[in-house]
Amino acid sequence: MKKRLGIALLACAAAAQAAPLEWRGISLSGAEWGEKLPFPGVHGKDFVYPSVDSTAYYQARGMNLMRVGFRWERLQPRLMGELDEAELARLRGFVDGTTARGLHVLLDPHNYAAYKEVRIGTTEVPVAAFADFWRRLALAFKNNPRVQFGLVNEPHGLPTETWAEAAQAAIDAIRATGARNLVTVPGNGYTGAWSWFETTWYGSANADVMDRVHDPLDRMLFEVHQYFDKDGSGTTPDCLSPHIGEERLRRFTAWLREHKRRALLGEIGGGSNPVCEQAVQGALRHLQANADVWAGWLWWAGGPSWGDYFMSLEPEATGRDKPQMRWLEPFLGDK
Repeated sequence: MKKRLGIALLACAAAAQAAPLEWRGISLSGAEWGEKLPFPGVHGKDFVYPSVDSTAYYQARGMNLMRVGFRWERLQPRLMGELDEAELARLRGFVDGTTARGLHVLLDPHNYAAYKEVRIGTTEVPVAAFADFWRRLALAFKNNPRVQFGLVNEPHGLPTETWAEAAQAAIDAIRATGARNLVTVPGNGYTGAWSWFETTWYGSANADVMDRVHDPLDRMLFEVHQYFDKDGSGTTPDCLSPHIGEERLRRFTAWLREHKRRALLGEIGGGSNPVCEQAVQGALRHLQANADVWAGWLWWAGGPSWGDYFMSLEPEATGRDKPQMRWLEPFLGDK
């Protein structure tokens, strides 16, 4: 037991001495909520944007990237139409205030590659509509170099080839505006790192298709998500083993290196227990040890409406940190 504890302490010390990855942050949730209610819902009741002031807590602990979720349908109520002025103002208020603090913001249309639950690539929601949305969003934010463009959250329910086509069309539309902002590109099948090679339940494997997607400016990252419970969904607080973090990332890391690509671990998290602590820290040590292909990570989640959700990193009402914040300290930047 003492030997294992000594090894764990040495590993944490090594992680603390390693330079932190470029991007360390959190997904702030709330503005994408309310999709099951009569849409678009009421701002302040059914959905709410996180406050700029709330980002100070994370910044003080060494985080530098805030991922903000929102709904495509609220921002663009009609496909190929203008962006909604009120919703854009809400998003812009958060983005402008947060980036003025020196933080970066990753825009996250939290839509699963669908519009009103109809998948991209159908007659109702053609690929051209997705590209048009990103053209408009890029025009709105391209002059802020601290804004990053996450194409969409966790595509699923469509062929991987269709998703790759849509991702490429969106990148091309973004670059046609003159925007040079960093773009993150998820894979199909909920973009799990551990299922990047899967072919049995979501169609062609990401590993066989997603390398087709390229950015002419070479300013894109693949965005994958990874949880450590039994089915990798992040819906339960238990992690499968202390070593599952590194194990579920290893093969995707090799794919990145083989294809000369880089990635962002856009969602990671676990319940407050010793096994998840070891799994999460093992995953983050793996990222740091492979910094040539990993650009950073984001914890899931924060935001104003989570209550006692087991992965919420929002501080207690007293200001006290959640236990998981301690896990992340060796992997964060200067406070």
